[in-house]
Amino acid sequence: MQQLKSLIEEARVESPRVIPIKVLPLTADEEEVSRQMQICNACRYCEGFCGVFPAMTRRLEFGKADIHFLANLCHNCGACLHACQYAPPHEFAVNVPRAMAKVRMQTYTDYAVPRAFGTLYKRAGLTVSLALAGGLALFLILAIVMTGGLFHEPMAGNFYAIFPHNTLAAMFGMVFGLAVIALVIGVARFWRDVTPADYLKAASSDAVGEATHNILRLKYLDGGHGKGCNEEDDRFTLLRRKFHHFTFYGFLLCFASTSVATLYHYFLGLHAPYPFLSLPVLLGTIGGIGLLIGPAGLLWLNLRRHPLQGDAAQKPMDRGFIALLLLISATGLALLALRDGPAMGLLLALHLGTVMALFLTLPYGKFAHGIYRSAALLKWAIEKRQPANLKLADD
Repeated sequence: MQQLKSLIEEARVESPRVIPIKVLPLTADEEEVSRQMQICNACRYCEGFCGVFPAMTRRLEFGKADIHFLANLCHNCGACLHACQYAPPHEFAVNVPRAMAKVRMQTYTDYAVPRAFGTLYKRAGLTVSLALAGGLALFLILAIVMTGGLFHEPMAGNFYAIFPHNTLAAMFGMVFGLAVIALVIGVARFWRDVTPADYLKAASSDAVGEATHNILRLKYLDGGHGKGCNEEDDRFTLLRRKFHHFTFYGFLLCFASTSVATLYHYFLGLHAPYPFLSLPVLLGTIGGIGLLIGPAGLLWLNLRRHPLQGDAAQKPMDRGFIALLLLISATGLALLALRDGPAMGLLLALHLGTVMALFLTLPYGKFAHGIYRSAALLKWAIEKRQPANLKLADD
């Protein structure tokens, strides 16, 4: 430990430029990240891994803003844990993925709007997700029963014969709009707190392009060396990255399906139901299949993951989000396959209930991690192009 402290002191003395920054009180989880980053900064064995470690080397000490930035830059792939000579059971007990995961949970809660909802989802994510989906689906089922019966004569797939189009558009548009506003406010506050005021002005097209490329490819889920992450053992695997791709692009395709259907309805005068080979249905079908494969794979990895990996307290949040995605894709594909049958109304209620539950939990659940991580990736892409002004916390 004395040698470690000496290395840190040497780094301070030899720094060409040291910029004082304001220090805010740290929580216990933030203190742990700071401690581990000091050790990693002296070792630097993992410098060639994800963006966390080169970003770390541009700092001498770690304040609250730096810690939250690095925590959201971390992709929780586990490569550094399996490579670390100071990992448990070593007395230094360095476990960067777990320490970063705990701070990310704090980020989601601290920047949630309103914050109480973030705290609730943090404590019981799976319960909240399933309760919301079940409650909303039951409400819609009762609405169908009160207007003529749950089972009905085949309606040729005409969903709007059960729920009018304008009613659905207004209801889901309002909820989705509020979720987007809450997310935007949260990530804007996060960006303001962790990023220098002039960074957006310094954002070059190269930096924005690199950040976008890294987001779309999920670059840092390759372990930093292209072989992948470590899951339950020391073997490298790209499965986490692949399942994330299925989930991410499945979600985007489903969103594109809804967007195209909206364009058809309002601008081209083409009203649902659409044939199976139409663009909205094809996009939704492919996206739905992706949202079955991806979340199912992520759940499988979540259940098998090494106990030292990540933060066990986040499993309800992780599994709540995964459960909603699986329910949405399963009910959506079932609705498409059976839309000409008498159970279309029941399937529609189940599907719409799960979609509404997802919209309501977007700013507070695991979906938010993608937004904060994207902001961190953009900051890193800008920062790496700036002069290496080492930061030292001011007493």
